[in-house]
This record gives sequence, C-alpha cells and structure tokens, in this order.
Amino acid sequence: MIDVLNLALPFFGLIIIGFACGKIKQIPDTALGWMNFFIVYVSLPALFYRILAQTPLEQLAQVDFIVATTLSTFWVFALAFAIGIFVNKGRIDQATIAGLAGGYGNIGYMGPGLALSTLGPSAAVPVALIFCFDTLLLFSLVPFMMAIASPQKRSIAAIGLEVAKRIGTNPLVIASALGIASAAIHFQPPMAIGRLMEFLKNASAPCALFTLGVTVALRPLKRIPWEMPGLTAVKLVMHPVVVFVMLSAFGPFDQMWVDTAVLMAALPPALNVFVFARQYDTWVEQASTAVLVGTVVSVVTLTTVMWMVKSGALPHLLFR
Repeated sequence: MIDVLNLALPFFGLIIIGFACGKIKQIPDTALGWMNFFIVYVSLPALFYRILAQTPLEQLAQVDFIVATTLSTFWVFALAFAIGIFVNKGRIDQATIAGLAGGYGNIGYMGPGLALSTLGPSAAVPVALIFCFDTLLLFSLVPFMMAIASPQKRSIAAIGLEVAKRIGTNPLVIASALGIASAAIHFQPPMAIGRLMEFLKNASAPCALFTLGVTVALRPLKRIPWEMPGLTAVKLVMHPVVVFVMLSAFGPFDQMWVDTAVLMAALPPALNVFVFARQYDTWVEQASTAVLVGTVVSVVTLTTVMWMVKSGALPHLLFR
C-alpha cells in the first residue's frame, strides 16, 4: 500500500499545490489561457504521438478492446444522462453535461501519467486507444445532443459537419492519427526533434495537474446539488465496474490491458465537462461542482483502484 501511496500522492499533490496557489494568489483565470493552450495543443499531443509512433501497428488493431471500452463509456454516459433528465425535468442540454460528468474521465490530464507510473510503459497502448475512442464518442455525442436540445433546429448534415470539424481539428486526435501513421511506416524523427518531443511529453502531467488544481480553486463551491452524489458514484464506481464486466464479456484480454482500462475508468470527471458547460452556457455551476467533488472523492476511490491493480487484487475476468 505504501508503494501505491507513493505513486498517487505526487499526482494529487500537484493538484493540491495548484489549488493552494489558486486560492493564495488571486490571478484572474484568463491567465490560464496560455497554460491550457500549451497542455492541449503542445504537450499532450507530443505525449500521444510518442506513445503511438513507438507502438507496433499490430498492437493498435485491438478491435474487441476498443468496442468493449467505448461501449462501457457510452452506457455510463447514458446512465448519467438519465439521472440528468430526471433531475432537470427533461432538459436535454443540462442532462448532456450531466452525462459527461458521469462518463468522461480525466483521460487527458491525469490518465497517461497515472497509468504509466502505476503499470509501466506497457500501459501506453491501451491508454492511447481509450483516449482516442472515448474522445471520438463523446465529442460526437455532445454536439448532436445540444443540437437536438436547441430551439433552432438544424439539419443532420449541418450537425454532422460540426461534429466532423470538432473531431478533425482536435489536436490530440490529430497527434494520435499522425502517431499511428508513423508507426505504420516506421518513421523515426531526427534525434533533436525526438528529444524535444520527449521534453514536451514529460511536461504534460505536471502542467496538466497543476492547472487542474488552479482551475478548480477559481470555481468556488457554493452548494452541492442533490444529484451530485449519484453522478459521482456513477463515474468513480460504476464506470470501472462496467468496464470490467464488458472486458470480461468481450475478452479474454491481457491482464495489463484490463488493469489499464479499469484504472482509466476510475478517473474523476474531466475538466472538459466544465469547458463544455461554459461553451453551451448550461449547467455551468453544477459542472464545476462535479469536477471538484469528483476529484476530491477520487483521492480515496482512485487510490483504491490503483492498489487493486498494483497488488494483483483486481479479480480475473468473469467469463473465461
């Protein structure tokens, strides 16, 4: 357990440091713009490119794994969406953000660094696949659901074009596609470029976690909506369980891949939940609360999952 705490505390410690700095030094949140830009457009893309470019192409063609983990995210999103529909009296826009709070984990900011530190370099491929396909799923669902909720009805073609534009211009998706292409042709960048990308890759987790802490600090918690415990339980408890069951149904898979998928599913709600809420100007305060509460509670739940996968206490697949 001490080994697990030694792994977990630096990650949560960076969030706490960021949170403390955000509380102590009252700098406007607009100052986070360049930090967020660096993380999303520079550092994380370098991380995902390096992971995928250095992976044999045949390891990326794990269709059953992709289907199992992506369907798990969809079902958990649907469950959280149903809670949001009930609580918000049929408001599709607010329920969509609630669905994100229950289904979209911090697979960009926390996921790669945490999984690689806990399980080692062999976790890189399942981490990248989960990130790519969960992002494709949710970045497709949200615009469609918001378009349905909008009083200004648009054509399916217009909605589809917006979805394609969001996915096609996402820097992390672009970096992942380039990484897969590089793996296919066995491309090796020049040494200087490779070292630069290594620097950028190593900067992703510290910068992302610190920024997450600052961002949460600048969103003061006014109240906890009564639906929040349910959504938090869906994200931190139900999501890992559903992933485990789905992998058991679609498997067998290598135990490392199962451990990685369950660990990724146990991550708290992503900061993008708040970003989407602010973009569509709906459920903003609740989204901020979901990120804060989920991150705090995950200190216990995520550390428990880390201990289970690190110690081998996670059960073998249910169906053999």
